[in-house]
Amino acid sequence: MNEIKKIDVFEFNFPVENLGEDGFDSVYCPGKTKLSSTLAIRIETQNGLAGEYVGGTPMMMSQINAIAPKMIGESAFNRLNFYEEFKRALRKFDKVGVGPLDNALWDWAGRRLEVSVAELLGASRKKIPVYASTYHGDENGGLETPEDYAKFAEHCHSLGYTGFKIHGWTNGNVAREVEAVLLLGERVGKKMKLMLDPACHLVTFADALEVGRACDAAGFYWYEDPFRDTGVAQTAHLRLRELIKTPILIGEHVRGLEAKTNLALSGASDFVRVNPDLDMGITGALKVAHMAEGLGLDVEVHAAGPAHRQCVAAFRNANFYERALVGPKCGGSKPKVYTCGYSEELEAIDSDGMVDVPDGIGLGVEYDWVDIKSKATKHHVFS
Repeated sequence: MNEIKKIDVFEFNFPVENLGEDGFDSVYCPGKTKLSSTLAIRIETQNGLAGEYVGGTPMMMSQINAIAPKMIGESAFNRLNFYEEFKRALRKFDKVGVGPLDNALWDWAGRRLEVSVAELLGASRKKIPVYASTYHGDENGGLETPEDYAKFAEHCHSLGYTGFKIHGWTNGNVAREVEAVLLLGERVGKKMKLMLDPACHLVTFADALEVGRACDAAGFYWYEDPFRDTGVAQTAHLRLRELIKTPILIGEHVRGLEAKTNLALSGASDFVRVNPDLDMGITGALKVAHMAEGLGLDVEVHAAGPAHRQCVAAFRNANFYERALVGPKCGGSKPKVYTCGYSEELEAIDSDGMVDVPDGIGLGVEYDWVDIKSKATKHHVFS
């Protein structure tokens, strides 16, 4: 009765007001509405129970098309077997198509056993600390100047946030990046943990070093994916660690347990990075978190969503949940497809800087499938 009977995958668009693009990055654009895209997955078993998940991107579909048919007729409890088989099947690729399917299976398991995913993982935390993670800087009056970032950080602190991460400008302007870092340290450094993620927009190692030394002066909590190596060059980041004091966080663009283990052992990163959407689901994220714990390192969960909250709650060595992406003049980057009150909007935080871990069965959320289907651009069925 636990055999998988049918898998539905919907590709759908959702609007975000006052948001546009600068190249491949989202930035504030007054009067514009960006149509972002994501996936909605429903895995139904022979007993009529379904596991559901909204997350990932349509770019994952080529891999989902290859692996989803192999799940039909198999037990929905076979997450580890799926993990091993799909890891091998997608060994020539990045394996990102596995995550949303695995997350839906964890939702199914929680519903089948009538507990939350956090409880399945052994978590005791009901609330988790959250940091505000900004959109990139723009030239349109949103996050245009270092002063704009400082004012937005102060606003976030007034809402309860105890951490603030800046994604800088996409042109890799070192002087402006340094000015923003130093101003943030001066204005909110004594009351918020500060992070910087240039998202690989700084052009050279020398640029990364100059900005890193500003992070040192401002007392930043970590420095993430600084320059155009795309956040994977172990030698460069090991040397950067030797030249600055601010802890380094890379690994967002390194996929899989084995690759992340090698990165951690190289000493190139002070933190381990993982994302259940991109790193083979909650199953893969759990393996990475345990690896990090075994090495005595902290694991930081990238991005936001119900699966991410369940992971942070269960990972003893996770410090923060990332509220991504937010800005002072545009909406959040996540779809508003919940009927249960779940929210990723900037204001969805308590005065202690915490967010709730959904405690309903499965991932603890309920989706508005009428809304999702009305916005669907494609519907894939595997049965």
